[in-house]
Amino acid sequence: MKQVKVAAAIIINNGKILCVQRGPNKFDYISQKFEFPGGKIEAGELPSDTVVREIHEELKMNISVEEDFLVVNHEYPDFKIQMHSFICSTPTRELELSEHISFKWLDVSELEALDWAAADLPIVDRLIKELDQ
Repeated sequence: MKQVKVAAAIIINNGKILCVQRGPNKFDYISQKFEFPGGKIEAGELPSDTVVREIHEELKMNISVEEDFLVVNHEYPDFKIQMHSFICSTPTRELELSEHISFKWLDVSELEALDWAAADLPIVDRLIKELDQ
């Protein structure tokens, strides 16, 4: 089974978290689901560098990595994913969508209402436990 290593950004600006929605996909279990933005880790690249590069490429945003958050290992029907997630900050909420169909800036208490990709759910759960006080 194919294994994919990715890095994802939990981008926070003034207490709101950026959530992006995937476009249609051949795998219906991730098609049009919400996720934390990011992408594949290139050979020899640090996951924290991946997240900065991918967010700039996909969303035209500049972010700063603040801390490691969670590594998720998830098995979908057609591939395995290892996702390194990071708490990140940005000075602005301005972005351009190129690979996603929509985005939302939400309070942590609003995250559960979205239809998330399964690999992102452990991140959502931990954010709710740690930040929704």
